[in-house]
Amino acid sequence: MELPEERVGDAVVLDARGRIDSTTAKEFGDRMIGLIEAGCRRLVVDFKNLAYISSAGFRALLLAAKKAEETSSQFVLCGISGKIKQLFEIGGFTDLFNIYPSREDGLSALR
Repeated sequence: MELPEERVGDAVVLDARGRIDSTTAKEFGDRMIGLIEAGCRRLVVDFKNLAYISSAGFRALLLAAKKAEETSSQFVLCGISGKIKQLFEIGGFTDLFNIYPSREDGLSALR
């Protein structure tokens, strides 16, 4: 898994690449929560380049969303498609997160 980040104005875009599974989910979650705790109030997680996410990855997302809510931060997801989208739908996670088709749409929603 790779997690390059990009600052766009006052937002941070975290580009999740590869696989988020039991071995990488902690790093993924720690990175999102670390950004929020460091003062990031607008976070976009882009899944365009993600190949797989496990239940451990979904747990990391839920914990990051909770931290964002506690700190009045905005937290959105984007670029979810194909098999990743199916996993979100099967698990009922599409109703729990603000999900946008593209990075640009996610950033626009934060403005």
